Amino acid sequence: MPLKTGEKNLLLQFDSFNIAEVFLFTYILQAVMIIHPHTIHTSKVYSRIVSLVPSQTELLYDLQLADEVIAITKFCVHPSTWFKNKTRIGGTKNVKIDLVKQINPDLIIANKEENIQEQVEALAGTYDTLVTDVTDLKSALQMIKDVGILTGKTRDALAIARTIENKFQQLHEKFAGESKIKTAYLVWKDPYMAAGSGTFINDMMAYCGMENVFFNRDRYPQITGKDLQGCELVLLSSEPYPFEEKHIREIQAAIPAAKIMLVDGEMFSWYGSRLIQAAGYFEMLRNISYNSIP
Repeated sequence: MPLKTGEKNLLLQFDSFNIAEVFLFTYILQAVMIIHPHTIHTSKVYSRIVSLVPSQTELLYDLQLADEVIAITKFCVHPSTWFKNKTRIGGTKNVKIDLVKQINPDLIIANKEENIQEQVEALAGTYDTLVTDVTDLKSALQMIKDVGILTGKTRDALAIARTIENKFQQLHEKFAGESKIKTAYLVWKDPYMAAGSGTFINDMMAYCGMENVFFNRDRYPQITGKDLQGCELVLLSSEPYPFEEKHIREIQAAIPAAKIMLVDGEMFSWYGSRLIQAAGYFEMLRNISYNSIP
């Protein structure tokens, strides 16, 4: 699981495992990197968890881990009860490391894209840390199963993963024979930035029956109004940039023939249990957009 050029490799240490244990561990935890200071046992169940990723926090809630999760970020807004009552240790990109040390977790759950590598490495020097790398539906389903294993919720995690897989299979079959809509998905303004290849959003767009016009550009390219020429549909996300109705008018002036819509960014970029709701949302969105495009 190589990191991008120029990034320092995160270490996966197996010094305390025998060969059989290494094989079992890598087989079970396919979607993640484990960074740990001492020893992680495959049979260990973690009970003092800090989550640094909003979508994975929601997954932990749906796995019924209210007692085990002891801290979250200020962006972990779901569920609202956790947001109100649990300790918040900063943001996804500015974790308060001293506060984390005060609450002394036994597991930290982070993500390669959403968290800062140096901050994760600083925590991983002391605490067992799970770093997920989710870029499509397949890796999201594997992540859900992996978290279930580490938290003693294997059966519940499998049930969530199977429900999501079934819903998305039905979605795929529904739109399989229809033409794809040439679409751009904007995530930022000033400058405009779009979702490109190698992103979870790109994979979700495909399930919506959309052809990402920036599929040949990596990650989140900076774009201009000229780059949107030829789009049939432009989606303006609610996060990380909170696009509003006024932005529709701005972009419509540059591409008057295109359909422009505000969309729920959580449905496109939250890769935990939120995916159970996402399939139905995508079906609705596809029907609306398909029927409104000349």
